[in-house]
Amino acid sequence: MAALAHRDRVLRALGVVPWVRRDAAPAAVAVDELVAAAPAGMSAGDCVVLIPAGCSPRELDLLGRALLTSGPAVARAPRIEVAGGQLPSAPLARAYLVFGEAQAHALGRELPASALAQAHIVLADEPASVLASGASKRRLWNALRSLRRALAQVQE
Repeated sequence: MAALAHRDRVLRALGVVPWVRRDAAPAAVAVDELVAAAPAGMSAGDCVVLIPAGCSPRELDLLGRALLTSGPAVARAPRIEVAGGQLPSAPLARAYLVFGEAQAHALGRELPASALAQAHIVLADEPASVLASGASKRRLWNALRSLRRALAQVQE
């Protein structure tokens, strides 16, 4: 029980809001509108995470744990590996969490300008850097906080 109280204090200190079950109907309507407006071959959603190809299991574990702290929209977000500077597909989303500049450039090349203008794109350091540096970890927490705020504004 003390461990749960400690976890809650740490999460609140980091600005992370614990998951709370909410009515999904308003968000589902907005997603349905995006799906209807999306060109053929593009999938719609709240958030998409872009990671570099070839991440180690330790890096993927760190990313998974970090994403879990940011709510269900981020935790369940599809994770797309970018290999050789190319995205395998161009998913349409409200927000993108991009790990590394190479992945951001690939996203910019693949998505249409109208989709880029409407999306909230958050850049974080590459996973290997996040494991190695405290400053990268702080930038990741700030990126996740920014992403949560952007997704909360969309749902209101």
